[in-house]
Amino acid sequence: MGKQRLRVALIGYRFMGKLHSHAYHTVQQLMNPAMDIEMAVLCGRDQDQVAKQAQVWGWRESSNNWAEVVSRPDIDAVDIAVPGEAHAAIAELALRHGKHVLCEKPLANTMQDSIAMVLAQKKAGAVTMVGFNYRRAPAVQLAHQLIASGQLGKIFHVRGQYLQDWAIDPAVPLTWRFQQEIAGSGSLGDLLTHVIDLTHFLVGDFERVSSMQQRFIESRPLPGKLTGEGLGHAGEGGTGETGPVTVDDVTAVLAELSGGAVGVFEATRFATGYKNGLRLEIHGDQGAVRFDLERMNELEYYAVERGKVPREGFRRILATHPEHPYMKYWWPEGHIVGYEVTFAHQIYDWVDAIANHRPASPDFADGLRCQEVVDAIVASTVESRITQIVHQNF
Repeated sequence: MGKQRLRVALIGYRFMGKLHSHAYHTVQQLMNPAMDIEMAVLCGRDQDQVAKQAQVWGWRESSNNWAEVVSRPDIDAVDIAVPGEAHAAIAELALRHGKHVLCEKPLANTMQDSIAMVLAQKKAGAVTMVGFNYRRAPAVQLAHQLIASGQLGKIFHVRGQYLQDWAIDPAVPLTWRFQQEIAGSGSLGDLLTHVIDLTHFLVGDFERVSSMQQRFIESRPLPGKLTGEGLGHAGEGGTGETGPVTVDDVTAVLAELSGGAVGVFEATRFATGYKNGLRLEIHGDQGAVRFDLERMNELEYYAVERGKVPREGFRRILATHPEHPYMKYWWPEGHIVGYEVTFAHQIYDWVDAIANHRPASPDFADGLRCQEVVDAIVASTVESRITQIVHQNF
């Protein structure tokens, strides 16, 4: 008996659409997924451009009408790779039509939309996943194994940073990432949500936060015809006019975590010299781990050896052995993997959950947990006080 087929529609065709398209090819060709994946429809606003990209990336057809696409009976699963303002509407309609849904992070721009998405998933009973792809780095999975098995003991400290520098130039245009009505927030939603999710995955819940945010550049030039998608492509034919930046440029947070651990977190797109510096340290009474995304194949691990002080120290683990998580699909030991494979691992796990009729992780409920922390950080900033996390229960 052959594998069951999964017919996928991808909504979004720029930066994230390219990554997700690459991941579907990679999973199907190299990872032997639990279902046969059919790249059925690529959807985007610009009909000509999306048709071109569908042909280049191997999608069977294209459309500029997402509502029609996610309602079609010949679509089994919907992958949402567009800015946060549209997540809730697309996901809720897809779920009403019985589709499984993968949604890029953050889950939504507001708590109201996040709750609606979770309720829609519960009613539909479909398999959902949120695109926190950094969980899928083999070194992060190894850190999870070490922590879950008690190798670090009682956790005292978590330190997390996500540092980039692409927004420092005031000539970077006012793309959607600088507009609150589309992006929801800046460094907080774009970057710090990844750190929040990794903390949830590796350590546990946030209980209280105290935060501050700041904006360094108040206005930016209006873009012309963009030459690319993602961070700060200047494009062509700018108008010479400027518009207001309405998101944060930096977010800093002190947090109390479940179990009493203390967290210190920072995210900024103004850290000169950093291109994609997601860094996480976790310290316990029996050991510690350190992860740096710019060296994503490595995990630093410190094991306390009482009475053997000369032997103590962080050691570098190159997480590329076939026994390390996911690495059996890739190359001989020491042959490193890259950013793009975290998306392949994500697709593989989502498809596996669909095939085996079990929940995926992180699902929409995990996305809502992240939104609870985001809302508390904003409240703490606005009200200049320590804010308790309000946990939603369904």
